[in-house]
Amino acid sequence: MASPPVIDYAGLGRTAPRTVRRWEIATLFARLDWILLGATAAAVAFGLWAIAGITHRDVPGDPHYYLVRQGTYAAIGAVLLVIAVLIDPRIYQRHRRAIYFGTLGTMTFILVAGAAARHSKRWIDLGFFRFQPSEFGKVLFVLFVAGFLAERARRVTEAKVVISAVALASLPILLVFLQPDIGTALVYGAALAAVLFVAGARWWHLAALALAVVVSCMAILWWLPAGGMQVLKPYQTSRLTGFTHPTSDPRGSTYNLSQSKTAIGSGGVRGRGVGGATQTTLNYLPEHNTDFAFASLAEQRGFLGASLLLLLYLLIVWRGLKVITLARDPFSAIAAGGIVAAFLFQVFVNVGMTMGIAPITGIPLPFVSVGGSSMIANLLAIGILEAIYARSVGLPARRAASR
Repeated sequence: MASPPVIDYAGLGRTAPRTVRRWEIATLFARLDWILLGATAAAVAFGLWAIAGITHRDVPGDPHYYLVRQGTYAAIGAVLLVIAVLIDPRIYQRHRRAIYFGTLGTMTFILVAGAAARHSKRWIDLGFFRFQPSEFGKVLFVLFVAGFLAERARRVTEAKVVISAVALASLPILLVFLQPDIGTALVYGAALAAVLFVAGARWWHLAALALAVVVSCMAILWWLPAGGMQVLKPYQTSRLTGFTHPTSDPRGSTYNLSQSKTAIGSGGVRGRGVGGATQTTLNYLPEHNTDFAFASLAEQRGFLGASLLLLLYLLIVWRGLKVITLARDPFSAIAAGGIVAAFLFQVFVNVGMTMGIAPITGIPLPFVSVGGSSMIANLLAIGILEAIYARSVGLPARRAASR
């Protein structure tokens, strides 16, 4: 069976130029994808505006508490975005082993000495900031797997290469799963599938990987529990049961979902406003500023507000796909594909779980859900996409002129 074609991008077949030019900062920033940057800035601004309304009554006496925090995180993320633009993506490829083992070491530390909260260990508590390494791991995960596959670009159709990539990726996925954080582990899995596809893995290899995932899910959800070995925590099991039977326990395991649907439906076309959004302001909807931020947004700003946010996400994804097609080398194309897929997967699952079409997993809504790690990590990812784009714009023209 033929393998899926590698997406054509500028510079295909040329792993690196003979001489590496030093880009002037002004020239580099002039080459940015300003549509992608503008869409990202608009999404961040929209998210801050949404959080201002969603959390208006969360802290008595300080209606702007979460807005100031999110604004600070957005500023930090913007600084990292700029720094990421200045870094040549080849540096990540060169240091992929350090990225890999550093990520594994941090994930292991989390399991041993991480701060426990809400049934899991996901954070490193620095006092002034709770740092969630798995959020940044989404970006680092893509970079080291992309580096591994790019180094073997001519042999990626071999089963040995695909199995090796999956084996390497399985370690951080397993560590995140053990925190436990199923949602983030799923994001890693989606990114892995994307980088394999962009790298050019054969269709039957991808199908075999999908079958292995299905078998693993069956074992975790049914076969092992039937044998007396419970893999999932009780609250995780109740979430999955609530997803398959959404009306089974409206005051218990499906309460959040029920209130989320009510909030979205009550928003109508234009929304109920901050004062009239009773599901949010009266705390009928739990986690309304994190997991269910989209439901609160839909209640307050209605179909129009929710649609505007989704259109901004669509614009970001579209420009991200364009970055893949213009990447100068295999590593850049594969890394861009993984970043875009991870971003899209997060949006789909978070929005889907608020409406009952995806299980509740705790995946944050990019640029909207309250949380510093998510905000900073997503802006860092956009910075890497911009760095790839800035170093690929105009390559075909220069190559043609040199002939």
